[in-house]
Parts: sequence; C-alpha cells; structure tokens
Amino acid sequence: MKGIKFDFTNMFFPNIDKGIKYEEINEYKEKIEKIISEILDEKPGFIKLLENPKYLDKILDIQEWVQSFESFVVLGIGGSALGNIALQTTLNPLNYNYMENRKTPKIFIVDNVDPDFVASILDQINPHKTLFNVISKSGTTAEAMSNYLIARGIIESYGLDPKKHIIFTTDPENGILRKIAKEEGIETLEIPQEVGGRFSVLTPVGLLSALAGGIDIIDLINGAKTMFEKVSNKNIYENPAALNALLHFLYYKKGYNISVMMPYSNKLLLLADWYRQLWAESLGKKYNINGEVVNVGQTPVKALGATDQHSQVQLYNEGPDDKVVTFIKLEKFERDIKIPKIHEEFSALSYLGGKTLSELLNTELFGTEYALTEHGKPNMKVIFPEINAFNVGQFFFVYEFQTAIMGKLLEINAYDQPGVELGKKVTYALMGREGYENFANEVKEKFEKKEKFIL
Repeated sequence: MKGIKFDFTNMFFPNIDKGIKYEEINEYKEKIEKIISEILDEKPGFIKLLENPKYLDKILDIQEWVQSFESFVVLGIGGSALGNIALQTTLNPLNYNYMENRKTPKIFIVDNVDPDFVASILDQINPHKTLFNVISKSGTTAEAMSNYLIARGIIESYGLDPKKHIIFTTDPENGILRKIAKEEGIETLEIPQEVGGRFSVLTPVGLLSALAGGIDIIDLINGAKTMFEKVSNKNIYENPAALNALLHFLYYKKGYNISVMMPYSNKLLLLADWYRQLWAESLGKKYNINGEVVNVGQTPVKALGATDQHSQVQLYNEGPDDKVVTFIKLEKFERDIKIPKIHEEFSALSYLGGKTLSELLNTELFGTEYALTEHGKPNMKVIFPEINAFNVGQFFFVYEFQTAIMGKLLEINAYDQPGVELGKKVTYALMGREGYENFANEVKEKFEKKEKFIL
C-alpha cells in the first residue's frame, strides 16, 4: 500500500537563499542517531501501545453494541477530543451526520463548555438512542466532567439506565471514573498510563469514536506500525520524522519560531488542529531537563488552502522571516467536479472551462509554493496519495515521533504540560472545589489589588 511522502526540496539551500545547508544537517547526524536510539530504548507510551493488541481487541469486541446506537457523543477536551475530530472529518464524508444512507451512528464531539455549543448538540440527539463516551484519565477534567454530569442528568431524567448509555475511557486503575464504573457496572476502555492526551489518538481515546463512525481502525494502526519501521531508521536522510524535526530545529535556532501547517483539502484541515496541540503543548516549555529557564517553543499555526491564500499568504510571502510552512497535498480526491465550459467568449473565464476543481486546487498549491520559494521562505510538503485510514495512521505516528525527537533537540520534556496546571487550579478554586478554598481567596485578593484599566 502506498504511504504518505515528504518533499523537503524547498527547505534547503540553494533552493531557498537562507535555506539549510547539507553541511548543517551532517553536523547533527551522530546526535540524531543517538536521539533515535534513546527513543527506541525508552519506548514512550505512544510506541509501546503499538505492541499491545489488547486495546484494539477490546474495542472490536464491543463494535456491535457501539454501532447499534443512532448517535455517539464524545465528551472530552484537548487530547481527548482533537484526535477524534481529526479522524471523523478526515476519514468520513464532510456531510457524514446528514447522510441518509449512513449505516453507523452520527458522531458528535463536545469539546467545550460553551452553553450555546453544548445545547446545539443536545438538540440533535435522542437520549434513548445515544451512547455517551466520557474521556478523562483522571476523571477531574472540569470541562469533560461538567458535560458528563449534564449528559448523566439527561439520561436519568428520561428514566434510562446509565450503564446502557455511557462508556468511560479512563485510567486503567485509578480516578473518579474508574471508581464510578466499578460501583455501577459502566463499560470502560483503558487509556494507557504512559500515554498523555495529545499522544492518545491511536489509543481507545481516538479509536472508539473512529470505530463508531465506521472507520477501519485496524488500518489506522497498521499505518502507524509501518511508519514506526520507517522512523526507526537511524539514517537521517531516510527518516522523515528525524529530518523534519532537525530542519524545524535548525530554522528555529535562526529565528523561525512559527510553524504553519496548510492543508489544501478541507478533509485534511483538522489534522492541523491536532498538530497544533501536539507541537505547542509538547515543546512550549519554560524549563529544560536540567531545570534551567529556557522559554522555548515554536508556535504552530493552521491555514487552509486555497482559502487562506486570500487572508494569510501575503504575510507569509512578504512578512518577517519567522515561519516554516508545511503544505499538505492530496493527490487523489475522493470526488471531483468538472468546471463547465460557459462564457467562453471571456478570456478571464474560458481558461477554467473543462478543468476540474482538484486540478485548480493543486495548481493553486503549486502557485503558493512557488511564490514562497521565490520570496525565500522555507516550505515543504506532506503528500497524501489518497485519504485512507492507513495513510492517516502514518501521519499521526510520524508527527508523534518527530515531536519526541524535537523535544530531545530542545533538551526539554516533551511529555509533560506544567504550564496548563495553574489555569486549572484557578478554575477549581473559583468554582468551589473542595480543598481549594484558601487558593480561591488568594486569587481573588491578588485580582482585586490590580489597578484596573477598562474602556
């Protein structure tokens, strides 16, 4: 089966005036070999899960039950939702929930506590025919738990049995959801203990909703396994994850602190949302592994071709030299539309007649790529021969491995996220969670002392 490809042509000198030279890559060859060996020896959770079929087997065991519902609703946030969203939009039709011939449940992913948004989802479901998937390793995530309580309240108000309409995806041993599940007989799936949220798309966190939506989760995992073999290669010129990580690292050292991901496909767009969390939360760190203040991190930005040629590309072409652009190109679209030959008397329109939309879109990609290169801006392509579960599994895994390599190049811990804890703590305190009373008073006192400037 054909897999995804990587085109690094426009990342190198002399194709880009300020491009990376092969001599710079070669200086890091031994270091990259060492880093790859370290990762393979350490075997982080996102690698280890590929060797354990129990997660996949458990999901397949409940396939008939899960797919018997009319609606499947994911309640999660961050890493418990972004992978689910990317899987559904990429591998199912964009109008999937509205298809009359659909044989699997409608998929809804509630990844916020905006009341208008949550209500709009609840308005579309029949509680009698809905399965809610609550995803939280600890069972203390305020957003997911609030939405769980709302869903639970609806289920109980209809006199329904919660264990027939709820499944938890949570820690295998600990946490509030695990405790509730044991007491009430609610079905559960395990989040591997060594896998953090942003690396969890190929665990039950992402695989269950994929299965519910009729996606081939075996092919997803097979794609990841195939890519694992490729990125285990210690030759940097044959390892796309290693080369991509090093190129981004070298550009980052030169002041390119923004990483733009720009799919030329609406179906592939939300892969960039998944990437944003992975790159930002893994690499944006105040301290390095020695406890020194470093404040590192490359800011990920999402754009859509051709739409954002009309909103962002002016900046990318003529703005500061601080961006590395990754295009995602789709070679074969699932469907295509031919542009009719109408108004042939107008040269401004006649050239389009007889062409297809896919031809136009990929020509626009080439035009943007060419313009960026002429302006001396580094850019590269990830090329999908077609959209299928195998290729998407490859994409997820190569970027997870690339992130692990980048973390070691930056000498930071790519697997923690201490920077989000203070905000969580403030929310717990101000919402009245037990044990946070003193901190709530401290927060209020500090806030009140601030000199206000409100217009």
